[in-house]
Amino acid sequence: MLRHRLTDREFKAIRHLLPKERTGRRGRPWLSHRNVISGILWIARTGSPWRDLPPEFGKWKSVYGRFRRWT
Repeated sequence: MLRHRLTDREFKAIRHLLPKERTGRRGRPWLSHRNVISGILWIARTGSPWRDLPPEFGKWKSVYGRFRRWT
């Protein structure tokens, strides 16, 4: 397990606070909330710019867009 990823227990504790994930829609697949939150936490922990977000979290623009939508 990577230290910058949410554990099952951590994600379960916050899942009820998140909007429903989109499924069955046209267009690009929706990034999972778990990946997005892990990416946001990575940015917060490292202080790196959004463009340096590792691809394992998804495209930086997608993660940043969701962050902006939620804040």
